[in-house]
Amino acid sequence: MKIEKNKIGLIILVLSMVHSINFWGQKSADQNHDKPNIIFILTDDQRFDALGYAGNELISTPEMDKLAKEGTYFKNAMVTTPICAASRASILTGLYERSHNYNFSTKKIRDVYMQNSYPKILKDNGYYTAFYGKYGVRYDGLKKQFNEFESYDRKDKYPDKRGYYYKTIGKDTVHLTRYTGQKAIDFIDSKNSSQPFCLSLSFSAPHAHDSAKDQYFWQDESDKLLKNTIIPPAKLSDDLYFKSQPDFVKSGFNRLRWRWRYDTPEKYQYSVKGYYRMISGIDREIKKIRKELKKKGLDKNTVIILMGDNGYFLGERQMAGKWLLYDNSLRVPLIVFDPRVKNQEDSKEMALNIDIAPTILDLAGIQIPQNWHGKSLMPVATKEQTSLKRDTVLFEHLWEFEHISPSEGVRTKEWKYFRYVNNMSFEELYHIKNDPQETKNLAKDPEFKSVLEKLRTKCNALINEKSDTYFNGPTALKVNITEAPQSIPEFQWQVPTKNFEQTSYQILLASSKKKLDQNIGDLWNSGQVIQKVAKAYKDGRIYLKDGQTYFWKVRVWDQENRFSKYSECQTIQLNGSK
Repeated sequence: MKIEKNKIGLIILVLSMVHSINFWGQKSADQNHDKPNIIFILTDDQRFDALGYAGNELISTPEMDKLAKEGTYFKNAMVTTPICAASRASILTGLYERSHNYNFSTKKIRDVYMQNSYPKILKDNGYYTAFYGKYGVRYDGLKKQFNEFESYDRKDKYPDKRGYYYKTIGKDTVHLTRYTGQKAIDFIDSKNSSQPFCLSLSFSAPHAHDSAKDQYFWQDESDKLLKNTIIPPAKLSDDLYFKSQPDFVKSGFNRLRWRWRYDTPEKYQYSVKGYYRMISGIDREIKKIRKELKKKGLDKNTVIILMGDNGYFLGERQMAGKWLLYDNSLRVPLIVFDPRVKNQEDSKEMALNIDIAPTILDLAGIQIPQNWHGKSLMPVATKEQTSLKRDTVLFEHLWEFEHISPSEGVRTKEWKYFRYVNNMSFEELYHIKNDPQETKNLAKDPEFKSVLEKLRTKCNALINEKSDTYFNGPTALKVNITEAPQSIPEFQWQVPTKNFEQTSYQILLASSKKKLDQNIGDLWNSGQVIQKVAKAYKDGRIYLKDGQTYFWKVRVWDQENRFSKYSECQTIQLNGSK
């Protein structure tokens, strides 16, 4: 049989196309062969300077330091929300908490966001995905995201070291850090080069075991570390830094947990050493993981990303925990090590947790969703560019909890501004370029009024920009006034229409527009009232004066306990005009 040359070329082309595209529409092994493997390592509560490479001479982190030296270390990396649940949701989805609206008080995260999470997108595009450790987000669809996984964390039912020692390897009960490291090693050992993988590891350490008296539990190998060392006192630990806080901060969880961990010299020494020792345990596992990569011949094509899920107070301002919008809470270590890139350099750019998902997709050669808020860090890591072109970033902690006041703010390379959501008269402004410890609040200094107003306006603008339609507030506000015998207002509204079922509400009634804008209900703050009906009377009588103008607004919670924005301001006058 004779076949003409042009037909031979056509046949070869068709065969090539058939080989590269399978019937499921996914990329073939050949197309994926040159894609890098990705290991994303997340630590729990590791703050920015809990790293030898960051200049900490007390902690032992030789393997993390090696990654930082060989890779791109982001000196000014931060999280957008300084708490694990919301931060982890942001890492998975590339979205601000303002948008995904997930935190400890809500139920499950919306599936629409997780369908667009980085592991789901990777899995749908030919990557083999795996997860081991603390997932930290209420979601039942891990099978949609990962080819294989095991989700686990500390067990609070054990108020002692068993909270960290309940997993076994063979017959031996081991620390969760060792267990997570071994799961990674076993995973790598099972891999071949036919399909790229993304392994997401989430260590529970160095999170304190809150239910235990001793708080910190580390592996025996760390006992010798810092044994004969005296940890210097925490910075800003004088009484004046604590006393400068609002009362609702001074009486909150930051102070309570300071008493658990740092309120005596003995507790302070034990806790800080324990915290550092637990991080050293993670470091040892990273060394084993990298050794296994080399053994399998995967080290030259495996990108490793390391990050902390939020910062941490180690006694500064006589505080513990995170949550607040000081740098202690916000700043974290972040390293991107790509073995294919030679001579990677440190960066001063403001890298964020919402940048992790875009960075991973960029590495995989997958288009980044347009609705994501983060940016890929790879152009900086590969030295294609030196800037992320990011002049201002939004920070927020929106969990409505009586012991931790929600807050929001913005930061530039030179300034930081933040305020407390439920009483915006408490504002803080720091010239962090000259005051990196955030010791001098300039919010009430007339000289910096224009800076304050500019950042306040920018904060409001970014909040609106990063919110989505699920977050919309009630509309069609209306007030009816009864006169029997005193004026009693009946408040009515319409709930947001996008799949929103009201379960509760909060009304603020104020004597001035300024107070209402600051979320101060000086005449009535209903608090969160459980009620499905979109109307409410004041419980008791409000004595309104004839001809006086009053101001009110309302927000509502849905069936998953996610709250909306406040409505627009509505005015009330006793004479009937509204």
